[in-house]
Amino acid sequence: MRVKAGSGQLRLAGSARTKRGTGATALHALRRSPQALASCLVLVLVVACALFAPLIAPKSPTDQTLLARLSPPSLTAPTGSGYLLGTDRLGRDVLSRIIYGARISVFVAVVGVAISATIGVALGLIAGFVGGIVSTLIMRLTDIVLSIPFLLLAIAVVAVLGPSLLNLVLVLGFTRWIRYTRVTFAQTLSLKEAEFVQASRATGARGVRLLLRHIFPNTLAPVIVVATLELGLMIIFEAALSFLGLGVQPPTPSWGSMLAEGRNYVATAWWLAVFPGLAIMVTVLAINVLGDWARDVLDPRMQTNL
Repeated sequence: MRVKAGSGQLRLAGSARTKRGTGATALHALRRSPQALASCLVLVLVVACALFAPLIAPKSPTDQTLLARLSPPSLTAPTGSGYLLGTDRLGRDVLSRIIYGARISVFVAVVGVAISATIGVALGLIAGFVGGIVSTLIMRLTDIVLSIPFLLLAIAVVAVLGPSLLNLVLVLGFTRWIRYTRVTFAQTLSLKEAEFVQASRATGARGVRLLLRHIFPNTLAPVIVVATLELGLMIIFEAALSFLGLGVQPPTPSWGSMLAEGRNYVATAWWLAVFPGLAIMVTVLAINVLGDWARDVLDPRMQTNL
């Protein structure tokens, strides 16, 4: 009994050291990567704007001041009555609308990725673990969906269901699961023949228990990398659909709809399109840089370079 207890304690201690080692490696890699650290700060700022928009925004995003319409950016805005990033054609504060627009982008990206990752990982695990006709049907379904241009499919579905925030999230969530399925399927195929899985099977582990306790946790690293990169794509797709008038409807501010409104004033009021475009570009760039950093940290083959 003492030997078994000692072995269990050693396993638990080793597991704890492994977890602490992984966290320490991630923090060490973050400190050594100025790009990843800057990307984290940008994303923290975007999330803060989304969560605390009423406290951060200097004005209401829907209040109209027609006498101040198309006012240029003013550096005296924090202390005076000007507008830091100017106003739009209805006299609404561009800065406040960008801050509130972060809410839409963050919500769509997070919920869309959560839905698509859940569907894709589940299908990939089933296809890779069960095999046979089930695997063939699931993977042929992914090939069919992959052959359809995503943006065209999203436009068609949203046009049929009607433009709204809920429909936009559902369309993005239920059409972006293919990458997760392919990645999880490949990982499951290799893991189910691994020695530790065979050892667990020899001790009596079967079916769902074997899949969830031994295979699924070891597929999370590549799935996290895919999800990180998909966050940026979700923001771009939301902006594209809103730009086409199929996303969030006015007067709710959205970065894509702000770009659509500003395209008619590029020559006379450049700030209407430049600042929302910069918000999209900087946010997506930060997500992509952080995704590359996560790939390097989670890939054991890259550990020697960190």
